[in-house]
Formats: sequence, C-alpha cells, structure tokens
Amino acid sequence: MSEFEKKLFEFKEKIKVAKNLSELTKISSEIFGKNGIINLEFKKLGSLSPDERKNFAANINSSKKELSELFSKKSNEVLDKEIIEKVNKEKIDITLPEKDFEIGKVHPVSQVIDEISCIFSEIGFSVEEGPDVENEYNNFTALNTPENHPAKDMHDTFYLDQDMKTLLRTHTSPVQVRTMLKGRPPFKIIAPGRTYRSDSDQTHTPMFHQLEGLHIDKDINMGHLKGCLNYFIKAFFEVEKIKMRFRPSHFPFTEPSAEVDIGYRIENNKIIIGEGDKWLEILGCGMVHPNVLKNCKVDPNKFQGFAFGIGIDRLAMLKYGINDLRSFFECDYRWLNHYGFDPLDVPTNYRGLSR
Repeated sequence: MSEFEKKLFEFKEKIKVAKNLSELTKISSEIFGKNGIINLEFKKLGSLSPDERKNFAANINSSKKELSELFSKKSNEVLDKEIIEKVNKEKIDITLPEKDFEIGKVHPVSQVIDEISCIFSEIGFSVEEGPDVENEYNNFTALNTPENHPAKDMHDTFYLDQDMKTLLRTHTSPVQVRTMLKGRPPFKIIAPGRTYRSDSDQTHTPMFHQLEGLHIDKDINMGHLKGCLNYFIKAFFEVEKIKMRFRPSHFPFTEPSAEVDIGYRIENNKIIIGEGDKWLEILGCGMVHPNVLKNCKVDPNKFQGFAFGIGIDRLAMLKYGINDLRSFFECDYRWLNHYGFDPLDVPTNYRGLSR
C-alpha cells in the first residue's frame, strides 16, 4: 500500500467518526485545501513520464471523487442531526405562561378600518368583503370601464396571467359587483380591503387599503350622498363643523361623478381639519352608472344609488400625522409602538373614536 493510499484510508476513517460540522470542515481542508493531500499528489505529475502521468492522474481523480461523495454524505448526516438536536432543545411549550409579556399595538390601518366601520354601522351600512385576486370582468368590465381605458394598462395593473383575465384588484369596487350579483336591492354596504397598483413613492405603495361605499335603493339622490359623507367626515375627524365642496370629475362607474374636498388650516405646523382657507381632496364619489346596475342585474329604471371610494391609508396619515405612506409597511416595531393603538381600546361612537 502506497503512502497516498494509507492517507486516504486514514481520512476515510476520520470522516466516518466526525461528530460535527467543525470537525468536517477541518478534514475537508486537509483533503481538498491548497495544501491538502489531493493537491500535493497532483504536484507529483510533473516528475512523471507521459505514460505514468495518465494512470496516476486517473487514480487521484477517482480517489478525489470517492472522498467527495463520502464527505458529502457525512455532512448531510451531521447537519440533519444538529438540526434535530437544535429543534428539540428549542421546543416551546405553548401552554406555559409567557415570562416576558409585552402588550402589542394595533396598526393604524386596522384602527382606522375599525373606526370607519363603527361610523357607517351607525347609519345602517353593513361590511362586505371580496377576494384580492379578481377577474377582469368584476374589476373593469362590469364597472363600465372602456376596453382602452388607461387603468387596464400593464404599468398600472398587476396581471396574473398572459391573457390578462386574472389580476390583483386595483380597487375594492369589485365587491359591490359581487354583492349586487348575489343579492337583491336595496344594498347599503361598505367594503374595506387591500388593493394593488404598480406605483411606489412617498405617497403611493404597490399595496394599499381602500374602502368602497355603496347605497342602492329607490329614489336615492346626490343629497343623500352629501349627507352621508358630511356625517362620516365629521365623525371620523371628530369635529363639529366641516367645510366641504364637491368638484365635478369623471369615473367610468359613476355619473355624475365628483371629487370631495374638505377645508383645513395650518396651525403650529399641524393640519387642522374642519374649516379654513385651504382645500384638501379626500375621496371620489358619484351616482352609480346605469350600465353598472345593468351589468349587476339591477333594474336602473327602478333603483339608483351612490358610491364612494376612500383611501384608508391616506385618512390614517391625515388624522394621526403620519407623513410617509411607506412607513405603514416597514414592520418597524418602534414606529408601531409610537403610532399604534391599545388593543383593548375598541373604537366606539359614544365615547369618541380615538380616545
């Protein structure tokens, strides 16, 4: 047996009895490292004749392959064993009481959704939900969106298939479609939830939260819409008076359509909502388009109604003085500890939403 073969045998035994990854790493260096036995053996090739060199190299490569396979197998065994030992050691009995208990905080978005739901429940609205993954018909076509509308472009919408028939919903309006298709009027709902658009900066994120409101019944008009929004804005911002104006706008699913501005003023570098000489756009709304009612199997000759859409994250920023939308999704505990809410402080109208 040559000196090289003796060393190979010794290293095979070392690999077999190795107990941990640290030992295997050291053995690997001794075998395959720069000064390991494999490299040292290859250096002898220069002193051999061409005929001897071929067989000698083949023998080294064969030994190297055998050692590599043995080393790999042993490494996997040791790694699996260490993982099992670590898992058994770190096993937690979840029935035991927590030693270092800290009360968590409710995220501002969750808090605002609860606040909005509380306000609208007082005037007869129920909460409806729908899937984040929608079909093109519910998200666009049923809502009277033209085929060539910019909202359907790839740079705005996250499509999930090549046919552009399945997508991440761009607004919560599909919930109103689903609600009307599965029931009969009257309808009086709000639909909070996640929405998705391909946009990202200080005031936009690819995923954000929106609330859709819908009221369908006989003899509903813009006066009902204005009264509903006036009640909501005063209750949400907890002010006695609100300065509000409707500006003509255009949305495919409402006619007439409007954007709503509210008055505010700057006082001590803070936005004071209610009255003032400045205007802030807060939501879009309008009377539901007859085509939408037809698409949802509702007779537009008998029923009509209003709809509105509100950005929940923007409302949270405005009410609680948060200046960067991206902070909502950064999972920074320090930020949540500052802006978050006591989990037991459930919003109620009778004692104040945010108190």
